[in-house]
Amino acid sequence: MNSDGQCEQQEGQYGQQVVWTVVGTDIGPLLLAATEEGLVNVVFHASDAVRDKAVERLAARLGTEPAEAPDSPLLAEPIRQLAAYFAGARHQFDLPLDWTLASGFNRQVLRELAAAVPYGAVVGYGDLAARVGQPGAAQAVGMAMGANPLPVVVPCHRVVESDGGIGGFGGGLETKRQLLALEGVLPQPLF
Repeated sequence: MNSDGQCEQQEGQYGQQVVWTVVGTDIGPLLLAATEEGLVNVVFHASDAVRDKAVERLAARLGTEPAEAPDSPLLAEPIRQLAAYFAGARHQFDLPLDWTLASGFNRQVLRELAAAVPYGAVVGYGDLAARVGQPGAAQAVGMAMGANPLPVVVPCHRVVESDGGIGGFGGGLETKRQLLALEGVLPQPLF
């Protein structure tokens, strides 16, 4: 707080403002966090406890205390596009992304996934590894999916096992099934 009692926007080690909010979706509450660079983090199942841990991790990783700011212009477009996606009106995201929380092989794999696996399609872990020039790295691709800081927007739910199995998912298998059903890859549940 400054001397006028207003909350100050804190800036991190790179002079970066970090804002966050929680939005309700068909798969439960999602925490969205953004910097001036773009959307930096999406966190599933954002209950109070999950939210608090996610904000602490962001503070540690980005060097600043993220501010809750549901009306921030940095979050307006991600909120709008996610709402359109869950309504079935948007099939691809057109958002600036801040890749600070991903690096090396993980970043390479996630960028390929975001650019080359469209709505309604799936790719195998091994196929995605081959696309980034590492054909023997299916297990490493799985690790990259598990470390994805931008799920839904960078669609790790579209990566499946080569034998047709659904594979794992950081948001839980039911969430992965719901996202794949939304995109028409799996049938909608009967009840």
